[in-house]
Amino acid sequence: MKYLDFKNKVKDFPVFSSSQLSAFGEKEAVLRNQLSYWKKKGLVLEIKKGLYVLNEHDRKITPSRYFLANQIYAPSYVSTEYALGFYDLIPERVVDVTSVTTRKTSRFQNPFGLFIYQHIGIPCFDGFRGTKDENNLSFMIATPEKAIVDFIYLNLGRFTLNRPEIFDLSYRFQNLDQIDSEYLLNLATLFRCKKLVSVVKAFIEFINTQRG
Repeated sequence: MKYLDFKNKVKDFPVFSSSQLSAFGEKEAVLRNQLSYWKKKGLVLEIKKGLYVLNEHDRKITPSRYFLANQIYAPSYVSTEYALGFYDLIPERVVDVTSVTTRKTSRFQNPFGLFIYQHIGIPCFDGFRGTKDENNLSFMIATPEKAIVDFIYLNLGRFTLNRPEIFDLSYRFQNLDQIDSEYLLNLATLFRCKKLVSVVKAFIEFINTQRG
């Protein structure tokens, strides 16, 4: 298959996988070899093994990093630092795309950046919602409350109960009026971790002082 023909078949797809290629009427092995060649030429970009997008000039849609995060490693949802930045709960610009998953911890580097996935247990895989990016592509992201709980849980060793200032001085949490304290605490109990619940209770006290 010529690249022009291939491009016209997939240009409307935000991403495409090698497993879809047999639908194009040619042998999958042949198309795989062509993909490898087009990848070397920079015509096709590999997001992870077997998952691709067309180059910037030929694709019709440039998928967001939120959408790609869900596609690269499933099941997962965007959470922790990247979600905290999405909700403007921290002032820093977050570069790496962070997610949580019930699968093993992993990371993927590709032309769109670094995608990091941290493991949580199946009972804790909750507190996320579906939304859409600027291309109307759906992706899953933690609620503001779950982004906070996931972040604290996955960094629990950094938190001590006698240092409430860490929420302000170290992590500079902001815009906390959007946080539902009761929902925050309920999400923390999913982890069945006494220290996490205690730290979240301290965080709720911090929220209350910020609200005055």
